[in-house]
Amino acid sequence: MTPFDWQRVLLDDFPLLFLAEVALRASFAFATVFLFLKISGRRGIRQLSVFELVVILTLGSAAGDVSFYEDVPLLPICAVFVTLLALYRLTMFGMSHSERFAGWLEGKPVTIIRDGLYELNSLERHNISSDEFFMELRQQGVEHLGQIRLGILETDGDVSLFFFEPTEVRPGLSVLPAEHRQVYCQVPASGMYACARCGFLQPLESQQQTQCNRCAGTRWSKALSHSRLR
Repeated sequence: MTPFDWQRVLLDDFPLLFLAEVALRASFAFATVFLFLKISGRRGIRQLSVFELVVILTLGSAAGDVSFYEDVPLLPICAVFVTLLALYRLTMFGMSHSERFAGWLEGKPVTIIRDGLYELNSLERHNISSDEFFMELRQQGVEHLGQIRLGILETDGDVSLFFFEPTEVRPGLSVLPAEHRQVYCQVPASGMYACARCGFLQPLESQQQTQCNRCAGTRWSKALSHSRLR
């Protein structure tokens, strides 16, 4: 083998005209995936359920193969498309006629915040990291958990938030990035602190070390009480 053989690197044994065939195959793959999304009635990836995402990935894999491999004909990919579409329609029919089947396939909404406190069982069961979840909250204008009356993780991965009225906002755990949210095992000054694990509020004295009465956590952050601005 000759190093830096540009014929081998760029085209290998394929003729130059094969690039036009690749363009045709890529266009076919794009049209196939696009048609599936149009026929299924979905407008965006965040609206996809787990089942729909599996279908799209399967179709995308087949479309990728037909785009780059000259020994993959187009008609079998059409058969893949028709089969997946039929499975999709059959599954949607089953979900519309059976709530139990729909719940098993797509899951159910999960409450993750209630009255300014984390629902720890929900967070741990769904393996949600605090940093990832804090980012979701900040993007919706949340500064601390005391602003939230109810938080629900939807089946499509979105988080729906229902807020306290401005006059009902209570102190809560800050969701700001680490540089704006100091966490202590031994608090530096007396005041109201929130458990960094569950959001539970406790008044602590200067230099006090203690466990959370709700979850036995030992890390504390100064509770914030600002009203939500947007």
